[in-house]
Amino acid sequence: MDGQPLAGRLALVTGASRGLGRAVAMALAAQGAELILVARTVGGLEELDDEIQRAHGRVSTLVPLDLRDGAGIDRLGGAVFERWQRLDILVGNAGQLGDITPLGHLKPKVWDEVLAVNVTANWRLIRSFDPLLRAAPAGRAIFTTSGAAHKTRPYWGGYSVTKAALEALVKTYAAETARTGVRVNMVSPGPLRTAMRARAMPGEDPETLPLPEAVAPLFVELARADCVRHGEIVEIHRP
Repeated sequence: MDGQPLAGRLALVTGASRGLGRAVAMALAAQGAELILVARTVGGLEELDDEIQRAHGRVSTLVPLDLRDGAGIDRLGGAVFERWQRLDILVGNAGQLGDITPLGHLKPKVWDEVLAVNVTANWRLIRSFDPLLRAAPAGRAIFTTSGAAHKTRPYWGGYSVTKAALEALVKTYAAETARTGVRVNMVSPGPLRTAMRARAMPGEDPETLPLPEAVAPLFVELARADCVRHGEIVEIHRP
């Protein structure tokens, strides 16, 4: 068990096809988890599944889904219940940057999309999977937040507001599950070498940033059945 602490545990990861979600999925698979991989891009999911099969000899369940489709999230919850009757690990990682622009210039469509992906979709995930996490012997829910929730930098309003709302959402869920076997936490990974970061900071040298794989072990730690942390925002501190 020590060699693969997540053996026999079922994990669902959103935003799994690239960036941090992909790195987390690979790390969970390496520790024995059975995976349900959720992302919009079929090709990205298939590439990740191929890599997991080559490395670990296991086939993942692939779910091409736009998380703005709330009914689709509900159907996914029903399908997981019918097949497994539980979910051990939920990783709410998918996020959308939106536009870096003054609040007064932010288009309503962009605002609505960022809110839908960063906040509403995670509420829908909680709504659909809370019963399945409670049905597991040691349900674990982990969400990806950002320092932008508190820095309130100019022009980052859409992303900043939605990450602040996400933190309030997840802290509330943690309070509601405090007397259960479910443990709920967030990870604030800091700047990483991802496509989203490159879009947000086009003049930045990506070689100066750590790869997402550097952060993935923290998600594994929080996903373990023996993890007792609850209601925390776990930040990555770098020199």
